[in-house]
Formats: sequence, C-alpha cells, structure tokens
Amino acid sequence: MTKRKPTPDFIDSENSEWTAADFNKARPASEALPPSLAQKLGVRGPQKAPTKELVSIRLSRDVVETFRASGEGWQTRIDQALKEWLKAHRPA
Repeated sequence: MTKRKPTPDFIDSENSEWTAADFNKARPASEALPPSLAQKLGVRGPQKAPTKELVSIRLSRDVVETFRASGEGWQTRIDQALKEWLKAHRPA
C-alpha cells in the first residue's frame, strides 16, 4: 500500500487541482449545461417594486471624485445627500 502525501490545508483532498488535461477537456457552461438552465444564467428577474429611476445627470468633477473616493455605494450616498437637501429646499 502506498503512503499518501499529506495535502496542505488550503487544498481540498476530494477535489484535486486541475491539470492541463482537465483544462483541455473543459467546455463553456453554455455547451455543458442543459438549455433550460443555460438560458437562465446571467438573467436577472424584474424588480418586484422598482424604487429608483435610471437618469443621466451632469455633476461637477470634484463632487463625483469626492463621492467615488468614499468607496462602494457612492451613488447611493449622492441620492441620500440630495434627499437631505430636499428636506430644507424646494427646487426652482
């Protein structure tokens, strides 16, 4: 009986690392999956209750840079800032 080499903690012993032969045999999911499942991949369903409207707006570069620099969710923060402004002001 041959002795197995211990596998490092980061390797799952039941799922070995792919070899070049494994990659050569691989096929795109669109070819390997049944058509009914492949059709659903990457398709997002309709929103149940759309709460926002997609618009195009021109903002000052410094405003955009500042909000973008604050990280992920910067567009939501601009929306929140505008809501706060509307509490105290009325658009002309």
